[in-house]
Amino acid sequence: MYRWRWAALFVILAAEVMDVLDALVTTIAAPSIRADLGGGASLMQWLGAGYALAMAVGLITGGRLGDLHGRRRMFLIGALGFTAASVLCGLAQSPEMLVGSRVLQGLFGAVLIPQGLGLIKEMFPPKEMATAMGAFGPVIALGSVGGPVLAGWLVDADFFGTGWRMIFLINLPLGLAAFSAALVFLPESRATHASRLDVTGMGLVTAASFLLIYPLIQGRELDWPLWTFASMAASVLVFAVFARHQLRKQRAGRDPLVVPELFRKRAFTSGLVAGLLFFAGMIGFSLVWSVYTQAALGYTPLQAGLAALPMAVGTIVGFAIGGAGLAAKLGRTAVQLGALVMGAGVVVAGYVVTSAGAGITAWQFGPPLFAAGIGLGLFMMPFFDIVLAGVEEHETGSASGTLTAVQQLGGAFGTALLGTVFFGRFDGTASAILITVGVAGALMAVTLVVAFLMPRKAVHVS
Repeated sequence: MYRWRWAALFVILAAEVMDVLDALVTTIAAPSIRADLGGGASLMQWLGAGYALAMAVGLITGGRLGDLHGRRRMFLIGALGFTAASVLCGLAQSPEMLVGSRVLQGLFGAVLIPQGLGLIKEMFPPKEMATAMGAFGPVIALGSVGGPVLAGWLVDADFFGTGWRMIFLINLPLGLAAFSAALVFLPESRATHASRLDVTGMGLVTAASFLLIYPLIQGRELDWPLWTFASMAASVLVFAVFARHQLRKQRAGRDPLVVPELFRKRAFTSGLVAGLLFFAGMIGFSLVWSVYTQAALGYTPLQAGLAALPMAVGTIVGFAIGGAGLAAKLGRTAVQLGALVMGAGVVVAGYVVTSAGAGITAWQFGPPLFAAGIGLGLFMMPFFDIVLAGVEEHETGSASGTLTAVQQLGGAFGTALLGTVFFGRFDGTASAILITVGVAGALMAVTLVVAFLMPRKAVHVS
């Protein structure tokens, strides 16, 4: 039993908080960044989508790097690289440099974050495992609550004249502290039988994802030339080539990036689709709502962060309701109820700001946002358990990595889709937000329907 396991868990959780915060801070700071650096509305989409896309394509490979070269070593490299990329973001002098630095942040985050699970499994005995893993929920929820408010406060406070740059520069002391603590408290750890890297597979899935996301974001500003539609069609073909490559690699006795057998399990494939749709709607809505409150309602970044607080608090309440046993009892119904409540909440919030006019206050749209947050918590609580329960033990690493990657890909897709819908119609009036929340609500509705293909309850493989 490792002596410093609880201190090590704290270090792992600190890295998780850094990731959660950096995934959220640009949703609040995006209007201020654009006002300073220039660039089109697509810059605000790329700030989130670039990070999420890099995380999505790098997560599975990041976990395997830890298996091959040691999880402690990869954690240290990831923490140092993430910190350096954060400093580059804070020093960026152009939109291109900032987006490139965000992509670099996401790539190092994909190296950093997957190491935690493997380290925890090695450090903790079975009787303490549930307690250790249970710490992630409250920490992620706390980061979700604090992220937008912290970002707004840092931008408004304008420390040392840095403005929005401080949301990234604050990672310098935090990252160095995490790196130093990891040196002291994290044990050496690597897999006994590590899978080899599938560089070709990673290249194919990266290309396919980029061919889809890039035209979705840039197409509106370029007036949708023919190549944007050709690119999106090509992404489907490249995803098909990726699937064929994975099958051939496994039949040849080599290690594919994703275990093909997973896609023969209905619980897993339906869960992937439901997760992609749900997180697309949720992340896309978060960006659009933040931009709307600042650009149309005249909120400062801090006010926009505080205005989003009801949804974050509602998420914690939803987790608490699910954690009290409701999620386990309802199973798939909790996932569907969560999608329904989340969709209804965002649509009602959009209707409220449309009908209330210029004099609207956050107290008026706070209740539907709170309800949307409850839906988010209800969805999340049983979702991963149901999707991963039927996975064989030797498939667990690939399945969990793929599911997390699809969650990130959904965020990038939602930022591209809902951002394009919103910015294409935004003229300072409320009509754009109403149309956009309608699209978000539709994504939630389709999520509810797809969830019927998931098992009623988590069916664990014996």
